[in-house]
Amino acid sequence: MEETLQLWDWREKIANLYYEIRSSSDAPAAWRLWRDTRSTMFRDHPQSPVEATDREGFEGPATFPYEPSLRLTVGLDPVPPEQMTVATGADGDLSMHSFARTNGLVASLGGELTLYWIDGYGGGVFLPFVDATSGTETYGGGRYLLDTIKGADLGVARPGGTLVLDFNFSYFPSCAYSSRYVCPLAPSGNRLKGAVRAGERHTISN
Repeated sequence: MEETLQLWDWREKIANLYYEIRSSSDAPAAWRLWRDTRSTMFRDHPQSPVEATDREGFEGPATFPYEPSLRLTVGLDPVPPEQMTVATGADGDLSMHSFARTNGLVASLGGELTLYWIDGYGGGVFLPFVDATSGTETYGGGRYLLDTIKGADLGVARPGGTLVLDFNFSYFPSCAYSSRYVCPLAPSGNRLKGAVRAGERHTISN
């Protein structure tokens, strides 16, 4: 039971963090809160994806500096619900389907992204992506921007149908930290030609 309660606590802290992010009118300040809170949790929380033997002295996930130009407002175009099933190890298969495609990223990032709805009880929005930094400056399997089932929710589309995507909040999946995890990675259609130098990155060696 203890491990379950610890996971519950982790999920609550992440949900509360993103609530504060959505409630803030100061995006850079919200990003600093996100960076600092995640650093503390990854170092100290028993549910950290970082292996326990590696947590001592861990300073937290490395990030690019906040980049205002990578906070973008996009439109959402409906797309046919293409179904996908992804194996996630001991957690079984994850089923999801496409429901929207961004409209407004091509000029700055060289491509658009598909948003997925995770099927199953409750459901949730999932937005993974790969960009020109993947495999060099960032994790080769890509990064996540939205995963609302896990609490990573930057806010719903506005009444006019536009959505704010702040790539400064992009983060590595848990499998980037430990082989204990099997994570769904970005589908082939979610590959941006441009470099997203915002959000989580590999630690720079001195």
